[in-house]
Amino acid sequence: MPQADSVGTAETSKGRRAAQYVRMSTDHQRYSTENQADTIAGYATRRGFAIIRTYKDEGRSGLLLHGRDALQSLLTDVRSGRADFETILVYDISRWGRFQDADEHAYYEFICKQAGIKVHYCAEQFENDGSLFSTLYKNMKRAMAGEWSRDLSTKVFIGQSRIVTLGFFGGGFASYGLRREMLDESGNPKAILEHGQRKNLQTDRVILRPGPTAEIKLVNRIFSSFVVDNKLGTEIATELNAERIVSPYGKHWTVQTIHNLLQNERYLGHNVYNRTSFKLQQKHVVNPPEMWIRKDNAFQGIIAPEIFAKAQKILSKRRYRLSDQEALDRLAGLWRRKGRLSCAMIEKAKGLPSPSNYITRFGSLAVAYRLIGLEFKRRYYRAETSSHITAVIKEAVDAIVLYFERYGGSATFSDESRLLTINQSLKVSMRVARPISESHRGEQRYRLVKSACPSSDLTLVIRLDASKTKAHDYYLLPTDLLARSRDRQLRLCNRVFAERYRYENLGELSPTLTRKSPLNIAI
Repeated sequence: MPQADSVGTAETSKGRRAAQYVRMSTDHQRYSTENQADTIAGYATRRGFAIIRTYKDEGRSGLLLHGRDALQSLLTDVRSGRADFETILVYDISRWGRFQDADEHAYYEFICKQAGIKVHYCAEQFENDGSLFSTLYKNMKRAMAGEWSRDLSTKVFIGQSRIVTLGFFGGGFASYGLRREMLDESGNPKAILEHGQRKNLQTDRVILRPGPTAEIKLVNRIFSSFVVDNKLGTEIATELNAERIVSPYGKHWTVQTIHNLLQNERYLGHNVYNRTSFKLQQKHVVNPPEMWIRKDNAFQGIIAPEIFAKAQKILSKRRYRLSDQEALDRLAGLWRRKGRLSCAMIEKAKGLPSPSNYITRFGSLAVAYRLIGLEFKRRYYRAETSSHITAVIKEAVDAIVLYFERYGGSATFSDESRLLTINQSLKVSMRVARPISESHRGEQRYRLVKSACPSSDLTLVIRLDASKTKAHDYYLLPTDLLARSRDRQLRLCNRVFAERYRYENLGELSPTLTRKSPLNIAI
């Protein structure tokens, strides 16, 4: 939460009223917020400013405005005219931000200037007086602040890639059946790291090793069922759930969980890094295989190479893409056999694409039904809507789970309650808001099924775009705030949809969830 603390009014008689903004990032930079405040205090004394308010962002990256609640609060006060100060004091250019676009850096300062509030950079070697030299030097420093982050990102990637090629673990969640072992700088074992634990020293290294015998046996059983017994992923998942065996993430086994396990090269003892990228907190990217960093036989595997190779061949064969006509023919065959169709029937039928696959191919289930001669009815629309909502939630959950796994945390999801549990503590209820109509004032209304889980801490509302099939943006709301809202048809201007809760994409949202969860995960 933003920290905007008043220091009282007694000091205002000593000089002009000023606010200070201080920020400390997650990169353990040299200057803490206290050191920044000391420098700013000295500057204020020399210039005759009285600091009446402090805006403080601690543990906040300067790459984005989102997540920096104190700076957002400062800008809101400035825009609204509530600011009771004439000057903003900041340690230097980089504390204001390391925005990747220097124009964004300038824009937020311009907002203050437009309101008659000047920004002073107290530790910089120039006066922010609008002169030619000041303007040129300031823009250069803005570019340098952004370049510093890009340079650090490159160095971290190079260092991490080297660690992986040397056979050490690149970070994230140890796969089911494996465990992380910490080594000292001489390569001697120190300890087995439990879930959520991190290494002690920078010189320590982490490797993977075989885990508990029971987990290793289960992994081998899954491979054997798939390769030797020729069972489908759905059949294996059903068997494990019936036996009440907990999945790697503490929830029910699904076909996707089974397939992810079957494709995991760590079971061969291989380290693979850079499958996905999330550089500078901009956007998650799935990288092609030629960009992966790998070290084969980095540690002892738990699956025989020949069994793993057969599993990949079977998966590749089953991924054979049906033509649109073949997909329709199989859908029509299911209709003839059953006499009716539903999402659940399509999902369970062997050899058929999933409902979401039909929607992707033909635009909607209704269109697919019409193409096979089945009359569209209202119940199909409801089923199609449910399928869209499920697909949108799954896409968001998968991205969040991947993010936390990559940085050593955990995230589990319950399909039944649509409850996402982060780091075994923070509970987030997943909901979808669909656009339905506009009000008489032209404001977009959204239909939200208000069944927020009462045991959740937060509710993630995914607003759909005009097509009602894809996410438009995201709102991370306190569950109690959503529960108090009486309006089922939520408007864009509704106080529930305040800008402070809005996130453009999951790349902006995931770091916020990291900060709200109890584990201190480095990002």
